[in-house]
Amino acid sequence: MRQHTVTDSPYGPLTLVADDGVLCGLYMADQRHRPPEETFGDRDDTPFAEAEEQLAAYFAGELKEFTLELRLHGTPFQRSVWDQLTRIPYGETRSYGRLADILGNPKASRAVGLANGRNPVSIIIPCHRVVGSTGGLTGYGGGLERKQRLLDFERGAALF
Repeated sequence: MRQHTVTDSPYGPLTLVADDGVLCGLYMADQRHRPPEETFGDRDDTPFAEAEEQLAAYFAGELKEFTLELRLHGTPFQRSVWDQLTRIPYGETRSYGRLADILGNPKASRAVGLANGRNPVSIIIPCHRVVGSTGGLTGYGGGLERKQRLLDFERGAALF
């Protein structure tokens, strides 16, 4: 059974989606690859208290690592990329190529980028921490401005 809620953030409204009470989606407004609203299930705030608490602590600069149970729907390769994203420390970045190297396939940077773009739980799985080979900003499902703001925030340049 799917449920969802919408919560405010410094980056606009965030839609949280749960599958049988377990967080499986966090989508920004106008996010690329955002599923259709009708797939989010009924509006119900009940399963999201812990996620909302941790997000509030993150946005307050008090939380650097999320500890939420997640139910991720994706291919084995996508899930391996998403797992690596959770290992990028707060305030740091990694390149798509570096992630491909870590996954044992140095030529897979493009595939890493595609998997990164399909991350269903943005912010919590920090896909915003992935940059181009020269350190420049490249695609982000929530938009490059949001990506820059998230990176600046984590580097202490802009506290909310």
